[in-house]
Amino acid sequence: MKELLEKIRQDAKEAIDAASDLEALNAARVRFSGKKGELTAVLKQMGGLSAEERPIVGQLANEVRGDIENRIAEKEADLKSKATEMKLKSEKIDVTLPGKKEVLGKKHPLSIVLDEIKEIFIGMGFDVVQGPEVEYDYYNFEALNIPKDHPARDTQDTFYITDNILLRTQTSSVQIRTMEERKPPIRIIAPGRVYRSDAVDATHSPLFHQVEGLVVDKGITMSDLKGTLEVFIKALYGEESQVRFRPHHFPFTEPSAEMDVMCFACHGEGCRLCKGEGWIELLGCGMVHPKVLENCGIDPEVYSGFALGLGLERVVMRRFNIDDMRLLYENDQRFLNQF
Repeated sequence: MKELLEKIRQDAKEAIDAASDLEALNAARVRFSGKKGELTAVLKQMGGLSAEERPIVGQLANEVRGDIENRIAEKEADLKSKATEMKLKSEKIDVTLPGKKEVLGKKHPLSIVLDEIKEIFIGMGFDVVQGPEVEYDYYNFEALNIPKDHPARDTQDTFYITDNILLRTQTSSVQIRTMEERKPPIRIIAPGRVYRSDAVDATHSPLFHQVEGLVVDKGITMSDLKGTLEVFIKALYGEESQVRFRPHHFPFTEPSAEMDVMCFACHGEGCRLCKGEGWIELLGCGMVHPKVLENCGIDPEVYSGFALGLGLERVVMRRFNIDDMRLLYENDQRFLNQF
């Protein structure tokens, strides 16, 4: 049994010295001094020794156990020290190396122009309001004087979810919600995403952005609308900008008009950009239809108002001379980095 204990001592020494990491060291610990280890197995045989041999073998067994535990403790401390040293070396920072330049994000061209539009209207006393993109048919059509059988519905190419719920085709629905919730005077703009079932090409997209404007108060006239839009265009495009108004028809305004801005490239002489007309169509507008006011609980005999609606993409494309709307949605870094 003495020879067996000495062999265990020697085998344990070799296994502990050969351990290259804490996992291997723990395996050696289990092999020699664990509950089912080699040393424990020898100690279980001591019951068969004589009374004279038992204390001698017991003392030797304790020495072997102590020797193994001491070697394991020393090896563990050494391995941990080396692991810490390796970690420090791997995490060492060379402060003399040049720093890595952080790539900063920039505003999308749609956000650039939308923020400018917001600032212009906020400067004129308008509030910015939001509304749901999934909308009821009532707010998107009926309250805007577009009943179920109205031909204007055919030109909207609407995404219907149910017979009564749809993806809004215009942010004018926010105007209705605002007039229901607020009492005049009202002065708001409503920017947001709208959806129409259009084929994707250079000038069309099933998702685009509108900015609607609404003013309701006593004594509001068409001249207030024209003055507001002239101030807006000059602030957006420069003091030299010129606008004109053409008669048009919208179900929710009466009278209605479309506003053009003089071509930035040819200044009215006619060129490729304006298709030879000298003017570029920019937005639709008009005086709020009395029936729309009535639908929202506002007395048209006391109050009047004007509304306007512009396509954000159209303004952005004219602002930055972009000839393909798809560039605004494809997230091509070569395009976006120009802004």
